[in-house]
Amino acid sequence: MKTTAKLGLTTLILILVLFSCKKADYATAETSADTVTMDSTAISSSAAVEKKDSKQKFIRTADIKFKVKNVVKSTYAIENAVQKFGGFVTYTNLQSNIHDQIKTKISLDSTLETTKYSVENNITIRIPNTQLDTVIKSIAKQIDFLDFRVIKVDDVSLKMLANQLSQKRNSVTEKRVENAIDSKGKKINDIVEAENTLANKKEEKDNRIIENLSLQDQVNFSTITLQLYQNETIKQEITASEKDNAAYKPNLGIQTIDALKSGWYILESILIFFINLWPIILISIGGFFLYKKYLKK
Repeated sequence: MKTTAKLGLTTLILILVLFSCKKADYATAETSADTVTMDSTAISSSAAVEKKDSKQKFIRTADIKFKVKNVVKSTYAIENAVQKFGGFVTYTNLQSNIHDQIKTKISLDSTLETTKYSVENNITIRIPNTQLDTVIKSIAKQIDFLDFRVIKVDDVSLKMLANQLSQKRNSVTEKRVENAIDSKGKKINDIVEAENTLANKKEEKDNRIIENLSLQDQVNFSTITLQLYQNETIKQEITASEKDNAAYKPNLGIQTIDALKSGWYILESILIFFINLWPIILISIGGFFLYKKYLKK
């Protein structure tokens, strides 16, 4: 009876432990799923959605920084999505940053080279304003961790209207100046001044036209700036070891012959040096004999 009771109690404890573990795993999985969903939805915004039949002109820009599993693969996926939805890439800078490099000699002719590096890419893309929200949601599939997401919307309706009105005013002024030059311009100074005024008005008009075209382009195509990065990566590679300088030294016999040659060259140099001094040596010897013969007496 006691044995049966112990077995039953043990079985009950095991069932409770297994049930608790499964419940904890389910809670963990649910939390992870919620985190992924939160990161995916957090990147989107109503500010990125183009409203139909809107009279206002909006310039939309997005700035997003996030971590990915693999920068190269995510870059290709993002570029394909941009092309799919009618956009284009204006800038991309894919690079590896080396943080540390260690060389360990593992044999006489082999070295283990360990490199710690991280890969990052800065991308600037232009996308049709009607596809901005779609592309942002497509980019969200690559996110492993979101650092920040900034979406900015600028209303340029009044700015574009002001440029159009300025163009009309300049057109009227141009016609009046042209008529004045044709009908009343007699003196050369007056004509030159009027022509300069006309040229300035035309230039101002052209600047307004170009500015409006630039604003309209920014309205039609939204700009997204992306900063992608991944965790630090370690790469190990076995390479051939560089030989020491001693390995390239000649043997003892060759060094002995070279030393004899060098000594002989030194001896030749000394002999040549003294031969070059023969006038001084001759004068010294003559002076010595004169000193002994006359001065000493």
